[in-house]
Amino acid sequence: MDRRMLWVLAAALLLVGCDAPGNGGPEAGAESEVSEAESAEPDISVTLKPAQMKWVGAQIFRNECAGQLDCLVHWNEGEAFPSLGIGHFIWYPKGVEDRFIESFPALIQYMVQRQAPVPDWLRKLEPFDAPWPDRQAFLAAQDSVEVAELRSFLAGTQGLQAEFIVRRAKQSLTDVVAEAPADQRASVRTRLKALAATPGGIYALMDYVNFKGEGLSRMERYKGQGWGLLQVLLAMEADTAGKPALDRFREAAATVLKRRAANAENPIERERWLEGWLKRLESYREPVDMPAST
Repeated sequence: MDRRMLWVLAAALLLVGCDAPGNGGPEAGAESEVSEAESAEPDISVTLKPAQMKWVGAQIFRNECAGQLDCLVHWNEGEAFPSLGIGHFIWYPKGVEDRFIESFPALIQYMVQRQAPVPDWLRKLEPFDAPWPDRQAFLAAQDSVEVAELRSFLAGTQGLQAEFIVRRAKQSLTDVVAEAPADQRASVRTRLKALAATPGGIYALMDYVNFKGEGLSRMERYKGQGWGLLQVLLAMEADTAGKPALDRFREAAATVLKRRAANAENPIERERWLEGWLKRLESYREPVDMPAST
């Protein structure tokens, strides 16, 4: 659908179908398991029930939008692109080529494949670029029929968006491990396995990949240093004192994001965004309200 569709998003996971009505997924209550395909570590696998999948999607929506539906169609100040849906998927306008991996076109392609009611004007876009050239034009269009339809569509397909996040997250485990320095690959694999073994670790992996990417793109670097999942896994402390993997992941992510903000040319990352990033990391704890897996 789009020339910029680059796909590998990192994590260690999984899949579960979504139980949203009419989306073509497994029946409600069905349970599916996805093991790491064609991997050196086939024992890293996760099983989630649809209720758990919806819980994870709800947490990501809360992180990105504080649960506010208006935020489903949004353009952050200081950015050259809108962010859409529960995962704030990036969509570039015509002529914009930023360092961040675009994800909204792939989401819509997935929605079409799943026979979701994608608005006609969205289906007919050619090329598939964001129709607003800049933030000012976007804000001026907030009362338009197109924006209203897009917001309604994204509000009504949150389950499918969560499923998309999970499905794409499983795709790149081998790439994340392979990209690690040779002498650290075993450690990276072990850390992924430990995180995938607990509900909080599963959520943290999924959310961080959606939040800051897998860390494989050479474009997603400031001063040669990335901030994705791979970089966090490499920054994790060794398990020498019995500290849970999730705690070590959260602390490493904070270190990596502080480094990103320090390296950024745009001061908005240090002055406004970093505080919110660090607050988001505090949600990376074992949940007390996730539905039971049995």
